[in-house]
Amino acid sequence: MTQPIKVLLVDDEHLVRSGFKLLLDLEDDITVAGEAANGADAVAQALATRPDVVLMDIRMPRLDGIQATRRIAEAAGLEQVRVLILTTYDTDDNVFEALEAGASGFLLKDAGPAELLHAIRVIAAGEALLAPRVTRRLIGQVTAQRRAAKSGAERLAVLTDREREVLALVGQGLSNDEIGAALFLSPATARTHVSRAMTKLGARDRAQLVVIAYRTGLSRLDS
Repeated sequence: MTQPIKVLLVDDEHLVRSGFKLLLDLEDDITVAGEAANGADAVAQALATRPDVVLMDIRMPRLDGIQATRRIAEAAGLEQVRVLILTTYDTDDNVFEALEAGASGFLLKDAGPAELLHAIRVIAAGEALLAPRVTRRLIGQVTAQRRAAKSGAERLAVLTDREREVLALVGQGLSNDEIGAALFLSPATARTHVSRAMTKLGARDRAQLVVIAYRTGLSRLDS
């Protein structure tokens, strides 16, 4: 029998955590591994419970969700842990920083139960959860004010032309199937190009590929 997905709930509001727990406890393939009310406790709980997914709020006392995400992503033994950021959308421009810190995606706080369950399963499967419309708005707001440490041309020099095309489409939020259709490739070939780009650019997962695509100018807000 497949092991259930272990989820760590991190939010400074007890009622929010309780609501999530009630929902997740009804699912046969998901179990709540623990709870934390701040970022520092989240890191400690992640080390103690080794969850598959951390459902992480951003604004918390002691240590915010971005710093907690970075520490989890860098911790030895937690390489397989995936962080799903909770955002209020209009106010959390720092979602961009969370993705850079190692988050695998984000979910709107007003998402319905079905969306939450889907997000957890997608993240646990090793994929990124990035709604194109939300991603472009949030990242676009921040990248308009930032400069990359390296020029786009320098950073992307390691990629083939095809890998650049694929990266640009990843940055627009397209799935492997959609990339394949756009470039007349099979989904498996598209997946291979995505994987190679991830390796060459040192990206932890697909979410960080999106960040790189925007930071290097390969994908833009008006794409």
